[in-house]
Amino acid sequence: MVSSHVADKTARVVAASTRSKPFWPMLGLVAALIGVPIIGGDFFAYQIALFLIYGIATQGVALCWGRLGFLPLGQALFFGLGAYLSGGALKLLAGRPALIVIGIVVALTLPSLLAWVVARLIFSRSSRSGSFFSLITLAMTMLGFLIVQQWSSVTGGFNGMGEIPEIPGLERYSTFYWLVAVVALLSTLSLGVLTRRPLGVLWTAVAQNEDRLQLFGYATDRIKAQAYAISALLAAVAGALFSVDQGIVTPETMGFGLSTEFVIWAAIGGKASPYGALVGAVLVGFASAELRDLFAYWEVLVALAAIFVVRFSPGGLADLLTRRWHVATAWHPEPTNAPPVEALPQLSLKFADVRVSQSAVKILDGLSFELHGPGIRAVIGPNGAGKTSAFNAMTGRLHVRAGRIHVGEHDVTAYTAWKVARLGVGRKLQIPSVFADLSVAQNLAIALWAGRLRGFAVLGHAPLGWHTALLDELLQYFPELREQGATLAGRLSQGQRQALELVMTLLPEPKMLLLDEPCAGLSPAETHHMIKVIRRAVERLGAAALLIEHDLAAVAALGGEVLVLHQGRLLAQGSLETLQSNPEVRKVYAGAHK
Repeated sequence: MVSSHVADKTARVVAASTRSKPFWPMLGLVAALIGVPIIGGDFFAYQIALFLIYGIATQGVALCWGRLGFLPLGQALFFGLGAYLSGGALKLLAGRPALIVIGIVVALTLPSLLAWVVARLIFSRSSRSGSFFSLITLAMTMLGFLIVQQWSSVTGGFNGMGEIPEIPGLERYSTFYWLVAVVALLSTLSLGVLTRRPLGVLWTAVAQNEDRLQLFGYATDRIKAQAYAISALLAAVAGALFSVDQGIVTPETMGFGLSTEFVIWAAIGGKASPYGALVGAVLVGFASAELRDLFAYWEVLVALAAIFVVRFSPGGLADLLTRRWHVATAWHPEPTNAPPVEALPQLSLKFADVRVSQSAVKILDGLSFELHGPGIRAVIGPNGAGKTSAFNAMTGRLHVRAGRIHVGEHDVTAYTAWKVARLGVGRKLQIPSVFADLSVAQNLAIALWAGRLRGFAVLGHAPLGWHTALLDELLQYFPELREQGATLAGRLSQGQRQALELVMTLLPEPKMLLLDEPCAGLSPAETHHMIKVIRRAVERLGAAALLIEHDLAAVAALGGEVLVLHQGRLLAQGSLETLQSNPEVRKVYAGAHK
C-alpha cells in the first residue's frame, strides 16, 4: 500500500508539468486596449479595430499551426463566410433583434461545421496528410472566392455586399471598437486557458508525436478536426465583426491574399501564442497599412521582417519576449483519484496466415499463432524475422495483405492504432517513444488520461492532479521519474526514457501488452530491474504480454512460453530450454547475452 504522502507527492509531480505564465501579458493587453482610444482618439481606435479583427482570425491559424502542427492556408474562406452570412443576416433581419441573434449564430456555426467535416474527411484517412490538408484548404479558398465573385445576385459580385447596418447601440467609428476589443480579449483569454487544460496538452502532443498518442487510444483525427473547427469559429467571428466594422464585404475577404497575411502575421507574432498572433496582426498589419502610402517597396520591408523573425526566433516576437521576461511558476491542482478505466475482459490473440509485404519484399509470410490467458511470452528470432512487423500489423502501422488478426472477439486486421488501443492493448515501441518537448509529468498525465478523460473533463484542470495506485507504485520503482517531473522528456537518458515509456504504457491498465525490446540500451543491473517491474506489473494487471527480446538471460528470467520467428513465420514455440535444444532454432538463431 502506498502512503498518502507518496500519493500526494506523485499527483503534484504530474500537475507540476504545466508552467503557468505570469499575468503580465493579459494585463498588458487589457491596458493597451483601453489606452488605444484614450491616447489615439476614435479614428485611431477605428483603425486598430480592423487589425484586432484580423488578429482574432490569425489566432485560429496559430492554433492549428503552432499547437497541432498542421497549417491551414485557406483561413480566409471562413473569415469571408462569417462576413457574408452575418452581413446578410443583419441586412435581411434588420429591426428584429431575436431573429438577428439566431442569424448570427447560424452564420458562425456553419463555417465551424464545414471545417470540422473537411478535417474529419482528410485526417481520418491518414495522420500524415498535413501537406494535402494545406493544399485542400487553399483550393477551398480559391473556390469560395470564385463563387462569391460570380454569385452577384446574392453577394453583390465584384462590388461586394454593401449597406450592412450597424449593431443597434454601437457606433461604427467610436463605440464599436469596444465590442471588438472585448471579443479580442475573450478569444485570447480562452485560448490561453485551453492551452493549460488537458485539451491543450493533447494539442501539443499531436504535433510532437501523433503516433504515440494514437497508441494510447486517442483519436487524433478527431482532436485535429475539433481544433480546426475552433479556428474556423474564430475566423467566422472575426468576419462577422469585419462586416459591421466596414459596412461592406467584398470577395477579397475570401481571397488567398488575406489567407497569406494571416499566416505571415502568425509567424511574425508567434504561432504558438494567442497573444503573439494578435499582436503580430495588429503591429505588422497596421505598419503595412501606414507604409503602403509612404514607401513604394513596403512589401519588401514586411518580407525582410518576416525572414528575420523566422530565422532568428521561430517562435516569433512572443517567444523573444517570453524568453526574456518569463517567470515560471508551478501550478498544483488538488490531488484527486483518477476515475477507473472501463472494465475490460481478458484478451486472447490470434494470427491466422497473416501476410505483409512491401513491393516484392515479404515481411510476414503466413504468420500463424494463438495466445490465451495472462502471463508473459517472449518473442525471439534473428533480425528481420518479423517480430516488430507483427506488432506493427496488429496496431495498424502495416497493411495486412492477407490473413486475419483477432484480439479477443474483435477482428483488428483493418483497425487503426487508436481503435486497437481502446480494446485494451498497450504498446511500447522498439526505440523509446515519448513526447520529447513535454515534461516527464505531462507525459505521465497523457498516459494516465487514456481511457479516463471523458466528456468535458478535457476542459477542466482537475485531471492535472489525477493519480492512481498503479502510478504511485510504478514511481516507487523509478523514483528518478518523480524527481525529474518538470524535466523535458527529451533530456532524459536512454534508460530513463525506457523507464518512462514503460510506465506510460502501463498506466492505461491494458489487458494485453506488446513490449518491443524494453531492455535495449540498459546495463545488466538495469535490465534485471526492468524485468522485475514488468513481471510485477503484468501480474498486477492480470494481462497477457508479448515481449520481444534478444538477451536470452532476460528471456530466461521472464520465464513462460517463447515464440521463435524466422522469415516472417513461426518457426517454433515452447519453453526456452526446449527451444535451445531444437536444431532448427539453433541453426537460425543463437541469441545474445549482456
